[in-house]
Amino acid sequence: MKEKMSHRERFLTAVKNQKPDRVPACPCLSNMVPAKRTGKPFWDVYLHNNPTLWKAYLEAARYFDLDGRMIYGGMAFKYAASDSAKLSTSTETLESNPEKIVTRTHFKTPFGELTEDTIYQVDNPPTVIGKPIKDLKRDFAAFKCLYPDPVAYDVSLANVIRKEAGEDAVFCLTVSYPGFHYFTDVFEGGLEGATYAFMDYPEMFEELRLLIHNNSVKKAAMMLEYKPDILYLGGSGTLTLSTPDWVRQFTLPTIKEITRMAKQAGVPTMLHSCGKSRILVDWFANETDLNCINPLELAPMGDCDLKEVKQALGKKIALSGNIHTTDVMLNGTPQRVKEACRKAIEDAGKDGGFILMTGDQCGRETPEANLFAFVEAAKEFGRY
Repeated sequence: MKEKMSHRERFLTAVKNQKPDRVPACPCLSNMVPAKRTGKPFWDVYLHNNPTLWKAYLEAARYFDLDGRMIYGGMAFKYAASDSAKLSTSTETLESNPEKIVTRTHFKTPFGELTEDTIYQVDNPPTVIGKPIKDLKRDFAAFKCLYPDPVAYDVSLANVIRKEAGEDAVFCLTVSYPGFHYFTDVFEGGLEGATYAFMDYPEMFEELRLLIHNNSVKKAAMMLEYKPDILYLGGSGTLTLSTPDWVRQFTLPTIKEITRMAKQAGVPTMLHSCGKSRILVDWFANETDLNCINPLELAPMGDCDLKEVKQALGKKIALSGNIHTTDVMLNGTPQRVKEACRKAIEDAGKDGGFILMTGDQCGRETPEANLFAFVEAAKEFGRY
C-alpha cells in the first residue's frame, strides 16, 4: 500500500495526538549509529564537523527509511556587546593519540576563569570529564557569565538544515531546562558534586535555577518566533538523576512556562527524558501543555508500561517509545524486533498519538537488520 503521508507529516501528526496514515517509526539513532556509518573516527563528526552530526543523521534516516527527527539545532544566538565583553573562550588540545583527543576549553570572565575538559574517543561520542563549577561559592559569579541574555538570533543554518531535511524529517529546535540532570553536567563530580553543593548552599540553587530558567525561556521565545515543526525539550535523566520533589522544585516551572508559550504560538512540543519517567507523564499531561513525551523506558532502565500509560493518559498526551535498546535492538534478532514492535503498537497505537521509538538511543553496534526490521514492523502492523 502506498504511503499517504511524508515522514515529516506522519511524525508531526502523531506528536499532535492525532491519527496519521500509520504509526511513525523512529528508532532513536541520535548520534552513535550515524557517526559509525560515516566510517570516520567519531571525533571527525563531533570535534571537526566533518561531516556535521545533522548531515550524518539525515543520511542514516534516509538509509533506514525511518520517520526522521532533526534535533541538531541551527539557531545561533546573539548577545549585547556588554555581555559578550565579559566572556572570552579558547580551546587547547591536552592530548592526542590514535585512541582519543582530550581538549580543555577556557572561559575567561571578569570574575575568574572556568575550564571544561572533554574527551573525544575514536569510536564513542564525546564525554565531558572536567566540569566548569569546581566550587559553587567561588565559581558562581563567573559561571553566570556563560548565560547572557540573548538579544537576537541567526537562523541561516536552521534554514539550511530544514531545507535539506525537507519531508524526510521533522525539524526541531531544542531547548534545555534546569534540574539535577542539568546540574550533573556543570558540577565537577557530576551528580555527587551537584548534590553536595546543594546541601552546602541551598539558597544559591534557587538563583542557579532562575539563571537557567530565564535563559531557556528567552531562547525558547526566539525559537518559537522562528516556528520550527516541533519545539524539543531535552532533559536526559530528568527524574533518574533527581528526586520527585527536586523535579517539582527545579524543573516543572520551566516546562510549564515553555509549553504554555509554545501552545500560544501554535508549535507542538516534545520532551525527552530517558530513565524513570512514569510520574513525569502524569505531571506533564495534567499540569503542563506538553504534547508528546519519549522514550518511556521499560524496567529496569525505566518504569513505564506502554499499555498502562496509554490507557491512563493517552487522551491527554501523545506517547513515544519504548523498544528495549539492548535486549531487543542490540542483542535480539530481526524477528524479535518485529514482535516487540508489534506488541508496542498494539499496546499504544490505537487511535493515533503514538510514535514507535526505542527506549533511548540505539547502541553503536546495533545490527542494521534490526533497524530495518523496526521500520518494517511499523509499516506492517501500524496502519490505520
